[in-house]
Amino acid sequence: MRPKVLVVYKKSTYQRYVGRAQARLQELIEHSDVSVKGLLREHEIHQETLRRAKDALRDLGAKAVLRYRPEPLPEEGAWDLIVTLGGDGTLLWASHLADSSTPMLAINSAPDTSVGYFCAGDGHDVDEVLEAALAGKLKSSRLARMRVDLGDNVLSTRVLNDALYCHESPAATSRYILEYQGEQERQMSSGVWVGPAAGSTAAIRSAGGKVLPTGSQKIQFVIREPYRGVDNKYRLVKGMVPPGEDLKITSRMTMGRIFLDGTQKVHAVGIGDRIRMTLSDEPLTLLGLKRRSDGSSTASALNLK
Repeated sequence: MRPKVLVVYKKSTYQRYVGRAQARLQELIEHSDVSVKGLLREHEIHQETLRRAKDALRDLGAKAVLRYRPEPLPEEGAWDLIVTLGGDGTLLWASHLADSSTPMLAINSAPDTSVGYFCAGDGHDVDEVLEAALAGKLKSSRLARMRVDLGDNVLSTRVLNDALYCHESPAATSRYILEYQGEQERQMSSGVWVGPAAGSTAAIRSAGGKVLPTGSQKIQFVIREPYRGVDNKYRLVKGMVPPGEDLKITSRMTMGRIFLDGTQKVHAVGIGDRIRMTLSDEPLTLLGLKRRSDGSSTASALNLK
């Protein structure tokens, strides 16, 4: 029986903007401006990787359906494999489509310009990696994900990288009450980062958090730029939430927002609204996760491009 494969791909910056009423960008490219250096080359490499992936899946006998990220998905039922062609941002976006039983494979389509810590291969070996994946020869890893509830509504059970709670304006102060292990604290800051192990070296690390082993089942939170007045000494600035426990945030803002795995999944949070974050019961099954020389998984070094 032919394996059913969903391929989710990005479009390059060049492809998305050049020729679509973006005369300024075209002008910069024509004049080789430093701000757009490499855009055309990135586009060409990405397109070649996409072509090679299509050819490989056809030759392997797969029933492949290709979709650009924002396009509606076909009603195909369960997939045997979900493949992403892009970087870590594409993998994060597509990971919300996969339950814990659906394996995912990430291919970095433009490794010179795109971060691909989650990726098992790139344009140079896309044929071999796809063949190995369909043959069941790639190592399978289970990555913890996070569940996020807003009041009585489940926003997601598939947050792989992180969630950011903050004011809708990056220049405004975030006001909220943080509740952790029986303690409550009223805080003001630039927001709160929360995420599982896979995202622990992205924004959370930049904000002062710790790198967690890929297999960790803990959720980590870090307060982003806490307000430090004369008498302000917050206790709950960083912490680890073990399985079975949760982190709660009560909004003290009328224009709060929570961003899940980047900017694509954003929800309004009003004053008095309560957010609850805990370990999800839907881990992600990822194929071909590589190890770095220090013994940790490359996925633990995720940075969004």
